[in-house]
Amino acid sequence: MAHLLSALALIAFYVICLSSAAFVSFCLVLVLLTKPYPNIFRHKEEKYFKNGDGKSIPFPSLSDPPTIHLSVVVPAYEEELRLPPMLDECLEYLDGIKNTPDFQYEVIVVSDGSRDKTVAVAKKYTDKYGSEKVRVLDLIENRGKGGAVRLGMMSSRGALILFADADGATRFSDVSKLEASLEKLCGKNYLKDKDSVSKKSCIVIGSRAHLEDDAIATRSVFRTILMYGFHFLVWLFAVRGIRDTQCGFKLLTRQAARVCFLNMHVERWAFDVELLYIAQRLKIDIAEVAVNWTEIDGSKVTPVWSWIQMGADLFLIWLRYRIGAWKLRKDE
Repeated sequence: MAHLLSALALIAFYVICLSSAAFVSFCLVLVLLTKPYPNIFRHKEEKYFKNGDGKSIPFPSLSDPPTIHLSVVVPAYEEELRLPPMLDECLEYLDGIKNTPDFQYEVIVVSDGSRDKTVAVAKKYTDKYGSEKVRVLDLIENRGKGGAVRLGMMSSRGALILFADADGATRFSDVSKLEASLEKLCGKNYLKDKDSVSKKSCIVIGSRAHLEDDAIATRSVFRTILMYGFHFLVWLFAVRGIRDTQCGFKLLTRQAARVCFLNMHVERWAFDVELLYIAQRLKIDIAEVAVNWTEIDGSKVTPVWSWIQMGADLFLIWLRYRIGAWKLRKDE
């Protein structure tokens, strides 16, 4: 028995040594092969939008000063059916309740390499409202939701920039809740002093956490376990103090958007987590606000595979920043 225990202990020792060596080697490979800062590539055609006359006009830069109050970035991948109701609600709200002589806004629909009629559907809104209010950024290839949101942000003019999912799951009028919370963080009203507010570093995120108990009641046990597992991984590897990192309804000041999205590496589902991880690392003020949310058919998220992929991304986000493979520019 003593010989058996000694043999098992020796095997365990070798396993630990080999695992440690493999992990160290993996980290070295990451450091050697990973660029510390993101390389944000943009095709020439993606630098322009079409106005009502079909003329190509260059998008502005996120580094430019704001020229309007609010930009709404809508990432859309094959959303020809779900996009119109969302845009109708969004534009009705912006042209209605918020329709004051001084208020200026834009909606940027970012087609993420869509192969359906998403671009054609979005361009009908440009024809109706004009390219000063609705612009279409047609990406040549699929980048992932994070990549689409980033390029939309980089093409915006607003002092504040909201990104909102194309499915319309969040009631758009809830943007007023986010604006009120952001005003508390910034100490100023962006409608009265957009230039000053744009230079603040603040983020307000919509949250569905208050709906979690109802959601659990209708979900399978397996999906509930996956959800809690994902929440734990988010807390363990990336973001703490925020209950819902994934809601597609987030409002950023122009400065916060510039710093976070120019540092962000992840372009797919886990980009929200890296965005908030960066914000917390850079001491950007973050608030979480409950919003109305309804599940809309046609989700692009595959529950099991997408969550597994996001779990792996969370670990790699933590590891790359931890070992210095990814770095943050604080002076952007």
